[in-house]
Amino acid sequence: MHRAGMRYRCDLRLDLPAGRVRPDIVFTRKKVAVFIDGCFWHCCPAHGSRPSVNQSYWSPKLARNVERDKQNTEQLQAAGWRVIRIWEHESVDDALERVRQAIMLSPQRPATRRIERERL
Repeated sequence: MHRAGMRYRCDLRLDLPAGRVRPDIVFTRKKVAVFIDGCFWHCCPAHGSRPSVNQSYWSPKLARNVERDKQNTEQLQAAGWRVIRIWEHESVDDALERVRQAIMLSPQRPATRRIERERL
């Protein structure tokens, strides 16, 4: 993304009215949040696998990850953010294009202006 000219922040905590969210990649001016989800940890429908050992531990843990993903997405969208979720198995080119499209569709947030003090 950086090589494509995109400027972003990594692992930036966003304090939203409904709680805190920490996307993997954040485009602050465009209000685009990107999550890179691992197939195992986030239960990918195509590649996620259920462990056969210690299911009493793993099943609730993985279910909680999926629930947290859903809550984070809802919180961000309610606050006006565009959310992109990329599976680890997606090609880099496809993921980059999805992010590029989201950035193009998001309106530019007005920049905050710094007020300079007059020197006496």
